[in-house]
Amino acid sequence: MSDAEVQELNAGPEEIKKILNNYRTVAVVGLSPKPDRASHQVASYLKEHGYRIVPVRPGCREILGEPCYDSLKDIPFPVEVVDIFRNVEAIPGIVDDAIAIGAKVVWMQLGLAEPDSARKARAAGLQVVMDRCMKIEHGQLGR
Repeated sequence: MSDAEVQELNAGPEEIKKILNNYRTVAVVGLSPKPDRASHQVASYLKEHGYRIVPVRPGCREILGEPCYDSLKDIPFPVEVVDIFRNVEAIPGIVDDAIAIGAKVVWMQLGLAEPDSARKARAAGLQVVMDRCMKIEHGQLGR
């Protein structure tokens, strides 16, 4: 995958700003219950800044005081952003589920980019962010 390919499919700064300002329900796929993990720190930050965090991690009952779900399809209410903290091999299935549940955005965290899944998500009408951190991007909004 080339940098140009990622750039072409990736949301630009204005689109990212709109996502962060307009969508408040975030399913965090692969959210760790361990406070020292990046997924936990990002989700905690987002929760502190008014986002509704929905942990998705099989086998966990609760993370950050929120009920945990085994998969996106188990969440009984609408989710706007699917924030992915899983290995790149898991992304195609997660994107399929995000499309199936009617999510608005697929967000692949720092170090994650999967162009085929990004194309599929965009074709289904979802916005796509790759290789970016929601916490860092939100912090850059100057809040």
